Amino acid sequence: MSIKDYCFDGSRRLQLKTFPTDAEGAKGTKQELVAKTTENMAKAAVLQEKLYSAHQEGLVIAIQARDAAGKDSLIKKVFSGLNPAALEVHSFKAPNATELSHDYLWRINQALPPRGKIGLFNRSQYEDVLVVKVHHMEKGYTLAKRCLTEDFYDKRYEQLRNWEEYLYENGYRMVKVFLNVSKEVQRQRFLERIERDEKHWKLSTADMKERAAWDAYDKAYEDCINATGTEHSPWYVLPADTKWYTRYLMSQILVDTLMDMDPQYPPLDPEEAARIPQVMEQLEID
Repeated sequence: MSIKDYCFDGSRRLQLKTFPTDAEGAKGTKQELVAKTTENMAKAAVLQEKLYSAHQEGLVIAIQARDAAGKDSLIKKVFSGLNPAALEVHSFKAPNATELSHDYLWRINQALPPRGKIGLFNRSQYEDVLVVKVHHMEKGYTLAKRCLTEDFYDKRYEQLRNWEEYLYENGYRMVKVFLNVSKEVQRQRFLERIERDEKHWKLSTADMKERAAWDAYDKAYEDCINATGTEHSPWYVLPADTKWYTRYLMSQILVDTLMDMDPQYPPLDPEEAARIPQVMEQLEID
């Protein structure tokens, strides 16, 4: 499978139960694709430097996944080679009282990076149409009755599409990634967190209880991705059972997106250029 096969931009519909979670679609061996990942990250570092120097566009990568799908390790392994000065990582937990007193995009807007930087969202604005939808949490919101209509989530999908298009028209690219882990591999990773001392800090019995809502999450992710994947803000549904393959795909998406943005080093300021002969002369004297 090529990168395009994992992309959902509104031109086709996702059926999650039939979509791969493993590396069977890989075009290349593990050794080849691990090497390609390293090569991609070297390319991404150069493109990131151009993006940072130009300060014309920003890139936001929103990563969504079930628990134990590998969000943290993906961020650590794929993005660690980038310039940290031009990279911002935000992890979104359950909203606090201050955040709940605002609209649901308020805290997301606070986390948008300035143009020139790459922003990584570990969970994102999509929590409000995923976990909230699965557990019907909107019923507990202090919202006006007129907001809690039968088409509540359809309206949110529309709001998200419009917001992301607004960002695109103001110099931001939004790429959304769903790490598609299988129920069996998630079980194995949960067991590993129980059995290994160095994994205990990741252990959450609440996360494990969410497995009971597996089918409901399947439906929520399908609805969300099919409703909000667009040409300018696509979704990528990446198999997450085999981490080296997930990392390769993420590195390729990053390079492809940056290449499409085509950032360029800014030209030398004319006033600075006019001073160069004088500076060169002074440097030779000193």
